[in-house]
Amino acid sequence: MRYVYMNRFSNVISVFLVLVFASPVFAAPEVGKPAPEFAMQDTEGNDVSLTELRGKTVVLEWFNDGCPYVRKHYGSNNMQALQNEAVADGVVWVTVISSAPGKQGYVTAEEGNALTAKHGASPTHLLLDPEGTLGKAYDARTTPHMYIIDPKGELVYMGGIDDKPTANPADIDGANNYVRSALAELKSGTSITSPTTRPYGCSVKYSS
Repeated sequence: MRYVYMNRFSNVISVFLVLVFASPVFAAPEVGKPAPEFAMQDTEGNDVSLTELRGKTVVLEWFNDGCPYVRKHYGSNNMQALQNEAVADGVVWVTVISSAPGKQGYVTAEEGNALTAKHGASPTHLLLDPEGTLGKAYDARTTPHMYIIDPKGELVYMGGIDDKPTANPADIDGANNYVRSALAELKSGTSITSPTTRPYGCSVKYSS
């Protein structure tokens, strides 16, 4: 009887260890530390890696077209204006869709490119992350969730796009756009006033 009990106990432990070590474990990203590396293809088939982007400022933006908070910033042209300003200043803007198949916001490459054209958006790259690997590496929790990586590859900002956590476009006027401010401070060489803020929006629609 004792042998049967021990055998079952060993089986339980074995299953537990398999589940623990089979799942990727990500350290939470920290401002002031190297940003999590990634290497993927964008929706145009171009290779995109953080290593190759070293020397440039990079913005990561998590996107879900079905989210009312995302629609707030795209329907008002607020996000597109910020993209245009950043890209014109040499920033690499990477929009990321981490919605899993069957979940709100999931798109194919063709559908993603069509959405970019429909919104008149101008990201440098659109990355699809249906398995959630990139999103979980960055601990992306909301759409939008914004990150800024400096030319040295360090994470210098993560959080919300601004300080008005609503889905109402009327609240954009007068809001403190954290991303715009952080980019300006990074360019001028001054310390970023608010390097970490609370992200707001819809939850990222991971598979689990």
